[in-house]
Amino acid sequence: MDVPSGRLAVAFVSARRIRELNRLYLGRDYATDVLSFAYPGEVVEGEPFLGEVVIAPEIACVQAQRWHVRPEREIRKLLAHGILHLLGYDHETDKGEMIRLQRRLLRSQRILRTSLFVEAGNGA
Repeated sequence: MDVPSGRLAVAFVSARRIRELNRLYLGRDYATDVLSFAYPGEVVEGEPFLGEVVIAPEIACVQAQRWHVRPEREIRKLLAHGILHLLGYDHETDKGEMIRLQRRLLRSQRILRTSLFVEAGNGA
C-alpha cells in the first residue's frame, strides 16, 4: 500500500458529542464509535492535511467489553478504520477490501506501536 505523507487530527469525544456529529454530518441519529472527516486539498504547515478522526472512547470501551478485548486494542482498530477512510477506503462499497487491509495493519502492528491509555468519558 502506497501511503501518502501528511498530517491528521485525532479527537476523543463523548458519546453525546459523536452522536451530534453523526446526526449533523451523516443524518444518523445515534452514537457511533468513529467518524472521519477528510479535507482534500488542505495544507497545514506545508504538508497535506488528510483530515480528522473522531473517536468515542466510551463507545469503544463498551465494544471492547462485548468483544472481550482490551480498550486499547479497540481504540487502535477504530483509529486504523478512521485513517483508512481518510485515505479514501469505503467498507460500504469495496467488497471487503478496507476491512481486510485494516486487519492486516493491526496484525502487523503498524498502527500505534505504543500503548494507549484511554479513559471513557474524557471528551468534548
